[in-house]
Amino acid sequence: MFSTRSKLTLARATLLQDTPVYVQFYITARCNLTCQQCNIIYANSDVREATLDEIKRIADNFAKMGVAMVLLTGGEPFTRQDLPEIIREFESRGVHVRMQTNGLATDERIQAAVEAGGRDISISLDSLWPGNQDDINGGFAKSWHGALRAMAAFSKYLPKEGSFASLGCVLQRDNLGDVEDVIRFGTEISWFSSLVPIHITTFDHPMNFRTFDQSKRWKPEELPYVDRLIERVRAMRQEGYLLYDSDQYLDDIKRFAAGQATQWRQHNDGVCDSPNLYFAVLPNGNFAPCCDYRLGSGIATYDPKFPEIYRSRAFREEVLKITRPCSGCMYGSYPEMTIAMRYLKAKMERIRTFITSPPAKKWPVSYEQMLALAEKIRSEPRERITLPGSLHRLTLAEPNPETAALA
Repeated sequence: MFSTRSKLTLARATLLQDTPVYVQFYITARCNLTCQQCNIIYANSDVREATLDEIKRIADNFAKMGVAMVLLTGGEPFTRQDLPEIIREFESRGVHVRMQTNGLATDERIQAAVEAGGRDISISLDSLWPGNQDDINGGFAKSWHGALRAMAAFSKYLPKEGSFASLGCVLQRDNLGDVEDVIRFGTEISWFSSLVPIHITTFDHPMNFRTFDQSKRWKPEELPYVDRLIERVRAMRQEGYLLYDSDQYLDDIKRFAAGQATQWRQHNDGVCDSPNLYFAVLPNGNFAPCCDYRLGSGIATYDPKFPEIYRSRAFREEVLKITRPCSGCMYGSYPEMTIAMRYLKAKMERIRTFITSPPAKKWPVSYEQMLALAEKIRSEPRERITLPGSLHRLTLAEPNPETAALA
């Protein structure tokens, strides 16, 4: 799946932690949804989109720098009609492309993206209940069905070898009882699942990928349910379910939900690895330390001098002024990249997942098969971890008396 160039970068980063393994490129702020947990369509709406010519120069620079992987995200990347060309520019230079999408794209556009080299995909899925997913997505009717249709299309066009597909599930109060079912569903269709705890901020401290809705904060009395769910999904991973998240990351989800300091940065003096291992690119092509912060200087990654700027001491010191006081995030890719490069157990797990023992894929899976599977899983009379007073969407069988207190 990874080019020789990308593999060399990954090997160097594993040893030295000073090579840009991963870049999040927000190629657009446009989106066809207004998800409850996301603010990016407003946060990046003040900048233009980079042209295809500028993106070619970005790809040239990334190839020179040895960037292993670029995530094309947004907004919704499929709102850009030139998405296949963007994918091709990076892949043709040996920079591996991952796409992050809400799945609302046509079969034809998905096929074109895959044929251009986009063989690593993440689709947002927070619930197996269509109405709940539509509400989370901002009240967009049938968006859940659209996501399943896209998954079916990707499972049709992605090759079984040398490809990767995952579900991104935002852990929040509205879907606590649905997370296990999403993981079960993903495993049945040969897609990994990855959790991201909801991120919340305030108007006096705006951060680009976080909601301002304070009602989404976990209440102290709800935290035992979060902890119990994390332990449940950890056990599921050990049982063979396709959960991507490492032990260190799962532990930090519990800390983050409780408002405690995370620990995934402790092997780097409490500072994240931006820009050493990862960084972000705004829609206009400017460098950003991550999705939450910008540099005041406006450094363009398509500038022919960017590889030189990236290695300069002045640039590193400017970024450090932002990263050092940062309290830390739990956006899956950043923590997991640090964990994979700095924690031996997680490193070995990633090698097995992507190189030595990738799981077999049951593709293709049709939309109708996915509908039937989702109905089967969400209708199973299993105990589900739900918050006190919440009305779960399924009447369950008699709960286990040993767990009834938290069921």
